[in-house]
Formats: sequence, structure tokens, C-alpha cells
Amino acid sequence: MPELLSPAGDMKCLRTAFHFGADAAYIGGPAFQLRAAKAGFSRDEVTEAAAYAHDRGRKLYVAVNAFAQEEDLKYIGEYARFLSDAGVDAVIVSDLGVLSIIRRSAPGLEIHISTQANTINSEAVRVLSGLGASRIILGRECTLDDIRSIRQNTPPHIKIECFIHGAMCMAYSGRCILSSYLAARSANKGGCTQPCRWNYVLEEETRPGMYLPIEESERGTAILSSHDLCCIDFLDELKDAGVDSLKIEGRMKSEYYIAAVVNAYRKRLDGGISLEDARRELDSITHRPYSTGFYFSELKYGHDNRGEYISDCIFAGVALSNSGSNTMIEQRGNFRKGDTLEVLTPDRPVYSITVEELYDEAGEAVGSANRSGHVYTIGNTVEPMSILRLRTKAEG
Repeated sequence: MPELLSPAGDMKCLRTAFHFGADAAYIGGPAFQLRAAKAGFSRDEVTEAAAYAHDRGRKLYVAVNAFAQEEDLKYIGEYARFLSDAGVDAVIVSDLGVLSIIRRSAPGLEIHISTQANTINSEAVRVLSGLGASRIILGRECTLDDIRSIRQNTPPHIKIECFIHGAMCMAYSGRCILSSYLAARSANKGGCTQPCRWNYVLEEETRPGMYLPIEESERGTAILSSHDLCCIDFLDELKDAGVDSLKIEGRMKSEYYIAAVVNAYRKRLDGGISLEDARRELDSITHRPYSTGFYFSELKYGHDNRGEYISDCIFAGVALSNSGSNTMIEQRGNFRKGDTLEVLTPDRPVYSITVEELYDEAGEAVGSANRSGHVYTIGNTVEPMSILRLRTKAEG
């Protein structure tokens, strides 16, 4: 069975990932990662996360995948030694200079090659293995046929990892300069502003202010915005192609995203959910239209995607604890007394409850839970760490 690998942007997401069945999680530390600072764990949190994973028989990987500039090199060695001492299971690296320094500074630290290294052939896999990498996260441009060929032409001890779900970058292996050009924030140093999701119009140089629509929309077009990746329909084909680790994208996402996506793929891999129900779960989260990425053909871009997000549900809250017939909920989205909420938990199919009683933090009866982050109590028994959501789109 392939490893199911979840993202985690903070400790809440890490705990959620393991609770819902991830075999491993990948995080960013305080430096050299390709996400905003808020998705980076502090040094103490990295140590805590590694211990939390190992206590549950799971693994923790840390992204060190920024492309280093000359002034960065002097910090890599000490950082690698810290990660090794903290007990992380592997680091994810894209820069060959960073790889070399880590090998010298922390020789016992396992190295995974990031998708941003755009490894798309068996010879590159063998070369990177010779440099000390134990796992290659293939470039997203690989098709299923490419993966089969790479697996057949590389030693089995070299592990292959591929993305199965989440946002796709419009640039080759995510190496994009749009953000640097338009917003002076480098995607390759962790500061991407996602300009490929912005709306654009076509303007003829000698006719300023005269906008020529690229598609039928007064808002312009998100022609650079790719659809999101979703591989729920062909997990068996990925396994048969020789993929060792199935990776979910989304270190900037909420616990709800982590719970729903990990839960759907975990149960589908284990045979505990129908394909229809798995698709329903993945439609419940906020996403752009889904596609199969490059696995069968060229990546589909946004001609029928205005850069907008769609979802069938609102994330209502997380169950903290229960006592008797009451459950304390950390609120995330507005819901009211009398609403029917769906409950997502790893131990049983999704089920529904009706909020018959609702109390605020002072114990006063209220009609609605409308203060994000506050704790409310409902008159229902729900398992701790369960996700509650409000369905906003009728089924059928």
C-alpha cells in the first residue's frame, strides 16, 4: 500500500492529518520553505511535531526546498543539524547546493527531492540517488506512462512520490517568476502572491483602455489559472505504475481541507468508501474545478475556470470535547440553532445532527454561532476532533 502523505501548516492541521489517517505529514520549518511564514513551524514546533508523529507510528518530513542564494548557504548546515537532532524523518530539497551541504552536515538525515527540481526521467532519478537522495518527488509534468517507465528503469530502493490532489501551478514544475515580476515577491523563495489566479484582459498597445475579452466574461479571464488536481478516480493506476507515496498539496489549507481530503483518500485506498462518496467528500471542500493534471494529457487551464473557488459545504467548526449529551465546538463558520450539520469523523461514515440547543462561552442560550474562533456548546454528542460542516448545495 502506498504511503498517504498530508500537508500541515500548523499543529492543528498536523493532528488532524494523523487523526484522519495520513501515514506521514510534511511541514515547513522556520526557514528555506516555499510557503508564507504563517505556514512555517518554529524550531520548538518542529521538535514537537516530530515527537507527535513518532508517538503514533507516523513520519514527519520538513520542506527545505527554497532555491538558495549565496548568502543563504552559511545557514544551511546548522539548520540541517537541528532538523536531524529534532528527529524529522526526511527533508525535502530542490537545490543541489543545499543537498550537498545537508549531506555533509547531517549525513544521517534522509533527503527527498522536491517536485521543483523537475525530475521527469529515469536517468535524473538515478543521478539524484547517487547524490544521496532516497526519494524523488517527480515533476508534475509526468504522465502515468512516464511514471511506469521511470519505475521500470530505476532500482526499487529509490522511492517515487507523486501529487494526487490540490492546486496546480501554471509554471513548469512550479518554478514561476510572475510573482517576482508583478509583486516583487519570489515564488522560489516562498513569497508567491498567486498572480496566476488573478483576472486578466487583453489590451492592444496603441489603444490603451480598450480591453479585448479573451472569453465571454465582463470580469476578464483567469486564463493562467489551472484547474485543481484530483486523482480519486485512478488510485489503482498510480499504485500499479509504482508510486510509493501519494502526496496531497495544501500547507496553507485549513483543518477542514486536511480532514476531508485525507479522509476521502484514506478510505478509498482502504476500500472503506465508494467512489461516489469519495467524490462527494472532495466536492465538499473549497476548490477550483478538478482535473487529472498531466497524468493522461496536457494540464487543463482556466478557459472554463474564472479563478473562482467552489464548494458544497461551509466549515462550521471542530469538536473539542464532549460531556454527557453536550459537545464544545470551536466555531469556524456561521451556523444557527435548528441547522442540520454533517459530522466528519474517521471511524464511521458521514452522519448528520440537528442543532437543538446552542450556548455561548458564558453558558447563555443563543440563536446562532457567529463569532469565528469562539467556543460554543451544542446539545449533541459528537466525537472530539470531528469536523462539522453545513451543506450549502442541495444534492441530487
